[in-house]
This record gives sequence, C-alpha cells and structure tokens, in this order.
Amino acid sequence: MKKNLSGFERQLCDIQGRLFEKSLEKNLNSAAFIQAFMNSKTCEFLDMPYDRLQWAGEEYILENLQEETVLTQNKMTYDKEVLFWIGYTYRYWHFLTGESSKAIYIQADAKRMNECYLGFHTLDVAMAIEDLKEIYIQENKD
Repeated sequence: MKKNLSGFERQLCDIQGRLFEKSLEKNLNSAAFIQAFMNSKTCEFLDMPYDRLQWAGEEYILENLQEETVLTQNKMTYDKEVLFWIGYTYRYWHFLTGESSKAIYIQADAKRMNECYLGFHTLDVAMAIEDLKEIYIQENKD
C-alpha cells in the first residue's frame, strides 16, 4: 500500500491533526470527540473529493462539528502529540485507501489509536496504517 499524497492532501492531514489538538484546548473528552468526529456529517464532507469545508481551518471545522453534535467536556483527554498523530493518520488513511472515515474508525477506534501511538508514531504513516489494518483483521478472524 503505497501512494504519494499531494501537497493539498498532506495539508488536509495537517489540518485534521491540528483539529484534534484543538479538542484538547477546548477540554473535550478525547475518545468521545474522536468518535463523534469520525462518524459525523462534517467528517463526511472532508472525505469528499472536494468540499468547501476542506478549505476551512480547524477552528471553523470544530465549530461546524459543535453545531452538529454535543461534545462532552472533561479531563479525560489524550496528550497533544497523540491527538495530532491520530487526526493526521486518520486523514492520511482515507487518502491512501479511499475508505470512509466511518469505515476507518470501525477498524481503529480512538482507544486503539491511543494504545498504538507509542509503538506506531515513529513508523512511516502508511506502514502504521497497514499494521492497524492487520490488527483489525487478526482480531476479527472467525
């Protein structure tokens, strides 16, 4: 699984990473935020080949999400670096495979991503995604 992402695609990965970091600034429950985002209409717009939301910054995207769903605030947050990596990796995954964010979240939810950060964040992003997909396959074998 290898694809060179365009500069625009990498920029969108970066925006989504910063969006996830912004959830920490807003003191949002990390797991709940990630689940809500990955299953939201807002995220579906980011999955499209082109949508105006892709040109918006992370602050506007977060406002859009807050209008769509209730986000809970509490101290159950992930580290800033972890949140950036999760957001970046999810968007990269979408560009790499063409899978929807909902399908990606089913394979690697917030808890899994948080648990895998330590061992995976130093890997090439595509390799980390391959490993995450393999974990999902292994866990769901009959």
